[in-house]
Amino acid sequence: MRNLRWSSSAVKMAEEINSPASASTTAAAAATTATTTSRSRSSRSLWPSVLRWIPTSTDHIIAAEKRLLSLVKTPYVQEKVDIGTGPPGSKVRWFRSASNEPRFINTVTFDSNEGSPTLVMVHGYGASQGFFFRNFDALAKHFRVIAIDQLGWGGSSRPDFTCKSTEETEAWFIDSFEEWRKAKNLSDFILLGHSFGGYVAAKYALKHPEHVQHLILVGPAGFTSETDSKSEWITRFRATWKGAVINHLWESNFTPQRIIRGLGPWGPDLVRRYTSNRFGVYSTGDILNDEEARLLTDYVYHTLAAKASGELCLKYIFSFGAFARMPLLQSASDWKVPTSFIYGFQDWMNYQGAQEARKHMKVPCEITRVPQAGHFVFIDNPTGFHSAVLHACRRFLSPDHDSQPLPDGLTSA
Repeated sequence: MRNLRWSSSAVKMAEEINSPASASTTAAAAATTATTTSRSRSSRSLWPSVLRWIPTSTDHIIAAEKRLLSLVKTPYVQEKVDIGTGPPGSKVRWFRSASNEPRFINTVTFDSNEGSPTLVMVHGYGASQGFFFRNFDALAKHFRVIAIDQLGWGGSSRPDFTCKSTEETEAWFIDSFEEWRKAKNLSDFILLGHSFGGYVAAKYALKHPEHVQHLILVGPAGFTSETDSKSEWITRFRATWKGAVINHLWESNFTPQRIIRGLGPWGPDLVRRYTSNRFGVYSTGDILNDEEARLLTDYVYHTLAAKASGELCLKYIFSFGAFARMPLLQSASDWKVPTSFIYGFQDWMNYQGAQEARKHMKVPCEITRVPQAGHFVFIDNPTGFHSAVLHACRRFLSPDHDSQPLPDGLTSA
């Protein structure tokens, strides 16, 4: 049971970018899995192939995505948007890939009323666009909703990840998103990003503000650095053996997804336990039903177990403890796009970072908190999340937006 709890914490880290509270248990999980993988490598070769591995691929991911999105009633179009071999003028091909093969961004676009504002949704670390499956129907009534898998994630291309710095890693995501925007011929859209996707969305808006009408950051990562947060627990924890182990694994780019892959045929069961227990913990009662849990588990497993690519960004973007190496707070005074922050009441991402950033912004900024929700506010309390998004976008949806109060249940920070 103890090993199971450790492994569950590891999956949670994959989805929530290594919450500080779970750091020590994750270290134990990673060390245990690495040791087990090494010891069993020779014996595994003797197993029947069906027991050694449950195969996955981009095709498996797209098929799992379609099964999950069968729960969504709004018609949609799924496409692979070609973004070429690399950004114009770049000396590298997404980045230093040995292949000249054009890459693509997996994209779903939902039917909408003519003239509706465009809302582009970007997922977080260890996730994919299907995580928004509980939100597409409600939001498509008001927006032209487009959701993507970032390069190296979900059903998008997974080039070899060979970035060597924070700057290169940020460019991997920002430039690939810009090539996607060009291919889709988009401009003047609302950009929503969750967690690490919020970090990418904010960095994109800083570089290309002319294309973004409004920025919605949902539990965004990367606003503070280790120094900014003045966290003494990191220094103390690194001095322990567990801290030394996990810091070494972090700097070695040992990702949580490697644990899922290393578990082989036991990976799907571990993911099933996680999705069944995690989502709906803070819910208003609308917890995942059996079908939702089954389809989400299938989808999550395939996205986590597929070839490592975008996940390897972790150590270049964040230091151990999920502190940004190039924190967004340092760029707050350069903000050019009106911004709305949305946090669950129980979100481990600290909204105080957004409050500090707001002090330096020269554009409108508001912070909204949603009750009975954690880091995955859009799954935990979808109704509250939808209210927060509609309120954030009220100037695009209502002629009398100035007189609209904050919806009941939501809190302004």
